[in-house]
Amino acid sequence: MWKTLNIRQDADFIIQESIQKVLPNEAVKQALKGKKFATGEIYVVAAGKAAWEMANTASAVLQDRIAAGVVCTKYNHVKGEIPGMLCFEGGHPIPDSNSFKGTRAALDMVSDLKKEDTVLFLISGGGSALFEIPLIPEKELADMTGQLLACGADITEINTIRKRLSAVKGGKFAKLCEPARVYSIVLSDVLGDPLDMIASGPAYPDSSTCADAIRIVDDYHLKLSDKARALLETETPKKLHNVETVITGNVKNLCEAAKEACEKLGYITFFLTDQMDCQAKEAGAFLGAIAKSHQESKQSLAFIAGGETVVQLKGNGKGGRNQELALAAADKIAGLKDTAVFSIGSDGTDGPTEAAGGYCDGETKSILAKSGISIFHSLQQNDAFHALEKSGGLIITGATGTNVNDVAVLLIKR
Repeated sequence: MWKTLNIRQDADFIIQESIQKVLPNEAVKQALKGKKFATGEIYVVAAGKAAWEMANTASAVLQDRIAAGVVCTKYNHVKGEIPGMLCFEGGHPIPDSNSFKGTRAALDMVSDLKKEDTVLFLISGGGSALFEIPLIPEKELADMTGQLLACGADITEINTIRKRLSAVKGGKFAKLCEPARVYSIVLSDVLGDPLDMIASGPAYPDSSTCADAIRIVDDYHLKLSDKARALLETETPKKLHNVETVITGNVKNLCEAAKEACEKLGYITFFLTDQMDCQAKEAGAFLGAIAKSHQESKQSLAFIAGGETVVQLKGNGKGGRNQELALAAADKIAGLKDTAVFSIGSDGTDGPTEAAGGYCDGETKSILAKSGISIFHSLQQNDAFHALEKSGGLIITGATGTNVNDVAVLLIKR
C-alpha cells in the first residue's frame, strides 16, 4: 500500500497514475503489432489532441515504411519533429485557419494514392476542430460551433451537425482516400465509443440522418444560414469499403486506472459509471450526496464516475465542466472531515482554461466565504475557475498527450 500525508496528495497521486495509464503510446504499438500492410506506401494522417504522440509512436514502430505524414493537433501540443512528417497546430474547440491549413496538407498528400497504398489514420478527441475543411465560411462555422457549445448539446448532437458542414467528416475523408485502404486507430473520447462520432467520424460510415440534424437545430433553436440548412439536408456516406478500424483506448480504461490508483492507497473503491453525461452541476451535487451518506464509514472509500458532463452557459465567467462539477460538490461536502471530490479532463484542458479540472474538500466553502465568494453565485455565472483559483482547487497538468473523456472521484479518507 502506498502512503501519502493527506487527502489532497491522494488526489494528486490518483490523477498522475490515471493519466499515465491511458497515454496512447503503448496502445498504438499494440494496434500496429503484427499488422500486415499492403505492398504499397504507408501515409500517416494523425488528428486530435493526442495526434503528435500517436504519430510519433507510429514513426518509431514503422520507421522507413512510412512514406510521409501529416499531424494536425492543438496549439502547444507538438513536442518536436517527427521524421518525414509535417506537424500543424490549430484552434480548438473552434477551428481556425491553421486547422484548415493542416487538413488541406493531409488531403493533398492522399489525393492521388494507389490501391496498394495505405493511409494510417490516427484519430483522437479534438479531431472535430483540428481536422476540418468547412463547407460554409469560417466565421459562420465558428458561430455555429459556439452556439452548439453554449446550448448544452451533447457531443453526439454537436458532431451530427459538424459532419454535414464539413468536407472531411462523416466518412468523407475515407472516400477521398480511395482507392487506397485506410487503417484507422482510434482513441475514443465519446461515451460508448460510437466510431462515427469520435472526431465526427472522418473515416467511418455515418449513422446519423438529415432528420436528426434538423431536429437538433429545432430543439436548441440554433440560428443558421440558408446554405447551412441546405447542407444539413444533404446525406452523408452510409457505406465505406476501404476502412479497417480499431479502438485503442476509452473512458473505461481511464476509470480502471483511477480504481487501481485508489486501491494502491488503501481505498475500498466503487465504480459507479463510465457513462456520465448529465449537467456538471448535477454530477457534482450527486457525488456530494453520496459523500454525506457514507460519513460513518470506518474505512477509506472511493467512488469513481467517468464520462463527459455538459455545461449550459448562462453567465460570462471562466471555467469548464470539470471545474463546475467540483465546485458544485463543494457546496454539498462543506464541513465534512477528510472528504474530497475532484474531476479532470484526461487531455489536461478543461474548457477554455489552462486547468485540467478542479478539486474541493470539506473546507473549500468556508475558504471561499472568507474571501466573499459565493459558490451559488459562481455557479450561476459559470465562473468556477476563479472560485477554485481562490481556494487552491485548480488542477494543472498541462497537455497530457491523451484524450479519453473525464473522470470524477469522491474520496472519504479514514
